[in-house]
Amino acid sequence: MNYTEQVLLFSCAGESLVGIVASPAGEPARKGVLIIVGGPQYRVGSHRQFVLLSRTLAEAGFPVMRFDCRGMGDSTGGIRDFEHINADIAAAIDAFGTSCPQLEQIVLWGLCDAASASLLYWDATQDARVTGVVMLNPWVRTEAGLAKTHLKHYYGQRLLQADFWRKLLTGNLGLGRSLKDLMANIRSAGQNSRSTSSDQMLPFQKRMARGLESFGGAALLILSGNDLTAKEFSEALKTDRAWHASLQRGHVAFVDIEDADHTFSSAVWRNSVATAVTDWLQKVESGAGPPRSAWSRAP
Repeated sequence: MNYTEQVLLFSCAGESLVGIVASPAGEPARKGVLIIVGGPQYRVGSHRQFVLLSRTLAEAGFPVMRFDCRGMGDSTGGIRDFEHINADIAAAIDAFGTSCPQLEQIVLWGLCDAASASLLYWDATQDARVTGVVMLNPWVRTEAGLAKTHLKHYYGQRLLQADFWRKLLTGNLGLGRSLKDLMANIRSAGQNSRSTSSDQMLPFQKRMARGLESFGGAALLILSGNDLTAKEFSEALKTDRAWHASLQRGHVAFVDIEDADHTFSSAVWRNSVATAVTDWLQKVESGAGPPRSAWSRAP
């Protein structure tokens, strides 16, 4: 085994948080990866993905920390959603730096709403320690966006499926309900999401796009080929001016994993993710600028 694992206990707003740090056995890289956990799950991840990924990256020379936000897993406190974990992320970065004093830069890694949380954290804090983000199937869900995605990727595919026509011809389709769902999606797709000039009330999707546009580091975007969340994000990149502007600087690398589901549930898909992240980290590390002289705490 070319890595060691250590349990960390650290504080955030008076609550006790739990994390696991995987450290390389040899000389570790100065860039570490912080895995942010999204949704109603804890630091192990779906199909043990976060455990397996952290060990793979540690074997490749990169320290990795995964942790439970307040109210999840073994951490105390009340449950909060991805829009309200900036303090948790900042506390985790502080603890990670204390555990691995050689660290000079942090890459935030997140799946679904954890990917969203990473951009929201940067947008809110401009934390200079964060020099990279890895985003898997980012969550940008709106009612209109979901409806457009259903219209383009679900209903179009259904018309090409033999099962659809078999049910239609045998009267087992439930045509009335299907038409009702279709019309509801068409109405929703035509609605524009509410926007406001108030930064505090700005929709999280806009703050995410703004964060990516202003981010000075490198980013990796990994999308599943068989996932509506990924397709909804792809549609936002194509049609939303804010997201389009965020990509103009060319600092985002893209990886598509064909046929993968939302959580990369097979070993093949998880290995593809691990390989893509490792290769990207090595490329970014080799082209990184001079190390900073000191580790500073979050603003």
